[in-house]
Amino acid sequence: QLQLVESGGGLVQTGGSLRLSCVASGFSFSTYAIGWFRQAPGKEQQGVLCISKWGGTTDYADSIKGRFTITRDIAKETVYLQMNSLKPEDTAVYYCAARGGSYCSARPDEYELWGQGTQVTVSS
Repeated sequence: QLQLVESGGGLVQTGGSLRLSCVASGFSFSTYAIGWFRQAPGKEQQGVLCISKWGGTTDYADSIKGRFTITRDIAKETVYLQMNSLKPEDTAVYYCAARGGSYCSARPDEYELWGQGTQVTVSS
């Protein structure tokens, strides 16, 4: 069964850090692009960061530049989203998704497989 499972969300104060994990099972994620998206209440889903099949990274939100990074551990079939200097506006459900085209995309509809999401709440 193809599956992505996120973890690592939680409640953190402004300025704090969290590391989200996205574990793939049932497929070799090193042949896919893996993206992180987020959706805040009442807002559209937003692309955050993506890592391509070849390991190149792309960010899709100016608000996260210099604060969020994406990395992967191929041996563990895991992609990480390191989030530092968190702000209340980062509060959202964070999802990871896999795109079989290998390249990254900011369009959620171009990703075939999604995790269940993990809640990140940043208190002021």
